[in-house]
Amino acid sequence: MLRVLRLLRVLRVPRASKLLGWVRLGDGLALLGGAMLPFSLAPFGLWPLALVSAALLFMALQEGSVKRVMLRCYLYNLGMFALGASWIYVSVNRYGGASPSLAAALVALLVLSYSLLALPQAWLYAKLRQGDGRDLLLFPALWTLQEWLRSTILTGFPWLFLGYAFLQTPFDGLAPITGIFGLSFAAALAAALGVQLRRWPRLATLLLAVLASGVVALKWVPFTTPEGTRTVSLLQGNIDQHTKWLRSSVAPILKTYSSLSEAEYGRDILLWPEAAITLPYAHAQGYLNGIAEQAAAAGSTVILGVPDYDAQSGARNTVVSLGAGQGQYVKQRLVPFGEYVPLEHWLRGLIQVLDLPMSRNRPGPAGQAPLTAAGLRLSTSICYEVVYPELVRTMVKSPALLVTVSNDTWFGESIGPFQHLQMAQMRALENGRYMIRATNNGITAIINHRGQLLAKLPQFEAGVLRGQVEIRQGQTPFHRWGSYPTLGACALVALLLVAIRVRRRFR
Repeated sequence: MLRVLRLLRVLRVPRASKLLGWVRLGDGLALLGGAMLPFSLAPFGLWPLALVSAALLFMALQEGSVKRVMLRCYLYNLGMFALGASWIYVSVNRYGGASPSLAAALVALLVLSYSLLALPQAWLYAKLRQGDGRDLLLFPALWTLQEWLRSTILTGFPWLFLGYAFLQTPFDGLAPITGIFGLSFAAALAAALGVQLRRWPRLATLLLAVLASGVVALKWVPFTTPEGTRTVSLLQGNIDQHTKWLRSSVAPILKTYSSLSEAEYGRDILLWPEAAITLPYAHAQGYLNGIAEQAAAAGSTVILGVPDYDAQSGARNTVVSLGAGQGQYVKQRLVPFGEYVPLEHWLRGLIQVLDLPMSRNRPGPAGQAPLTAAGLRLSTSICYEVVYPELVRTMVKSPALLVTVSNDTWFGESIGPFQHLQMAQMRALENGRYMIRATNNGITAIINHRGQLLAKLPQFEAGVLRGQVEIRQGQTPFHRWGSYPTLGACALVALLLVAIRVRRRFR
């Protein structure tokens, strides 16, 4: 970066800030890098762009004041969220009832405010950078810690992580060991090494070769082993979201799922989507009892989503297991502004769009008993929950199968459903388990223990996806220890560099 600016001075060319208006060269690199990252993820899958994206940010952070570094990290996140989270506009405008201008303003406000979470990482990086080899560890460590921070604030928004770009590439073998955060760390480290190839060609090349070969070698390590199979049928009702919660739609919806299930009884597991039934659980007992009797008589288990309500707990998003299985799971991690309103006392009265059909839900407790089906213990997650690595990992110890239900109708024809599916695939890979996923209008899928899509239904069509899943035993290192070793190592890197800086100051 400094060489470019010196060259511009020698040639008597105006400073980059004048050529680009208010945006300086480094600022433009940061913004471009952030806007590039979503194209490395689903549905585009241009995974090398993830390395280029991180490399551009690393280049941009090599010079500039503390304030300038903070601005560039903010611009990077701004570009990333503006494009990568654009599907939120569809939810707010088409299904939330907001006008195009209001929806755009709300999404812009979200992007502008959420990008502020980059500032702690940026400030610390600016304070600790040395311009030497230590930055090669500092950059990926702070990158990873920032992704973790984004996954925790206001229940978190763990979206657009760098490591997701490497799912179904030769480099995803790290996921069963470290989880998504370890993949992000490795990718950010590789990007930084790539930038330093010109400065330290031999060392950087050697380190890149060691990193790449080590990660690739892990891909085929068998952390879990097969233990039988089960047959599954996944139902996709394709119910219109605009009419789904109308009273007049209750009977047609019940008929739709009964008809889709009719030919599937006798298979081990029938999985219906999130909130497949729009009647409250207590009011749907007659219908559910009939489903349970049919399933039990055929030796099948039906797992379905149904809203629940009681005076003490309030509204809850639940999944129940009927027939040759049992249990009820209550969703623990709710979607901000979709299922609950943060700071509700102040915000709900401001705009009507916050009153979505399910925006007054209450979360379920931790440590719920697992659902059972076909003699198996299941790890169950509802919609948004599947994007949380630790939540899925700790739901059930050594589950036989991962089950997730969703209603991605809220995202329309946007990139949202593809991103959501990609994150579900990563959970299967991290835990070394098959996953079955039923959604209202797509993408319903069967995923194997390597995170690969074995089968899926097309979007926006009603149908049934039939298949066979493998039951696996054993634990991946990630399932055993989670993200803590990776996050702990990143925190240790930052603390050591802080200690070095403090020691130098007081010499």
